[in-house]
Amino acid sequence: MAEITAALVKELRETSGAGMMDCKKALSENDGDINAAQDWLRTKGLASAAKKSGRIASEGLVGIATDGNKGAVVEVNSETDFVSRNETFQQFVKTLAELALKGGSDVDSLNAMDYPGTGRTVAEELTQMISTIGENMNIRRVGLEAIDGGVISSYVHGAIAPGLGKIGVLVATSGADTSAADTIGKQVAMHVAATNPQSLSQNDLDPSIVEREKTVLTEQARESGKPENIIEKMIEGRIRKFYEEVCLLEQTFVIDGESKVGKAVEAAGDGLAIKSFTRFGLGEGIEKKEEDFAAEVAAAVSG
Repeated sequence: MAEITAALVKELRETSGAGMMDCKKALSENDGDINAAQDWLRTKGLASAAKKSGRIASEGLVGIATDGNKGAVVEVNSETDFVSRNETFQQFVKTLAELALKGGSDVDSLNAMDYPGTGRTVAEELTQMISTIGENMNIRRVGLEAIDGGVISSYVHGAIAPGLGKIGVLVATSGADTSAADTIGKQVAMHVAATNPQSLSQNDLDPSIVEREKTVLTEQARESGKPENIIEKMIEGRIRKFYEEVCLLEQTFVIDGESKVGKAVEAAGDGLAIKSFTRFGLGEGIEKKEEDFAAEVAAAVSG
């Protein structure tokens, strides 16, 4: 039997949103396997698939820059939201997005680029920013989109300045009519910001995610006591529903509340199609400091 540590319980609670004692029991039931414990919690109705993103947070800004058929998005984190209101910090994030558009394809290459007008690299300018503002900062990630025969559209949610906000989305739309492509692309970018799809289509979804979902749904259905032939039909319907929830082109378009995104794009003009997208939500996957949390978890484990 694997040791159920406070750290393991803490991690499961943050990723599942379930209570501490439920997390401890889930880990005990699954020999400390955190993935199996997450599925166990979901099977018992004690956690939802979407809980992970709801329990994580950090501060800073997401910045976006676009130029025709290419676009870049960067995330720069800070310790407090106060820094995101600092004009110097805002200009820094804006400049990083523009540099990424010119060739900073990842964090390492971006850090090595010259920061305009300073004689310093981006990494050196970041160090200067930290010493000047007095708060730790981090260039966390860089995303790029490019397309031939189409346009890159963007949307920033929670914008505090042009191209700067809490959620940044880039959408690549193909089509000869670039005006129509950009119009529908911007609408889809707003949709992506709202729904946070896991993939473009069923074909792009990680097969392991689908299999894991089927396993959880099957166990939930079996607990109802229904026969296997009924369970099989139930799973087919629930997997279709799962695709509609997590695949962009299968989702109901938030703009009209009726059409599937893929159908809405097709109706917007001949030859229009969404080819890819990138979405950065500020603080995704970063653990937010919680006072007294370690002691609370340790008490639950030893109790």
